[in-house]
Amino acid sequence: MGSNKGQGGIQLLLAAEQEAQHIVASARAAKMARLKQAKDEAEREIASYRAQRETEFRRKVAETSGDSGSNVKRLEEETKAKIEHLQNEASKVSPEVVAMLMKYVTTVRN
Repeated sequence: MGSNKGQGGIQLLLAAEQEAQHIVASARAAKMARLKQAKDEAEREIASYRAQRETEFRRKVAETSGDSGSNVKRLEEETKAKIEHLQNEASKVSPEVVAMLMKYVTTVRN
């Protein structure tokens, strides 16, 4: 009878070990499933964030570059205004410069 008790105890321990292995295996599987789910959620979040940033970037590029034709027209208008301003300033000073040059050209130094 003593050997039956010993044999039964061993069987009980083996059954408990197998049950523990099943618990550990199911815990590992659940952990892997949670990790995969977290990875999938993170990838979706990253894709959403990337799309949002890409949209914002394209909007900013469109705002800054705009229509190249309108930029060219604006630059031409600014250039024309600056040229007119410089011509007006030059015409105001021109008589003085001519008088000064005439003075230096006609003055004889000994």
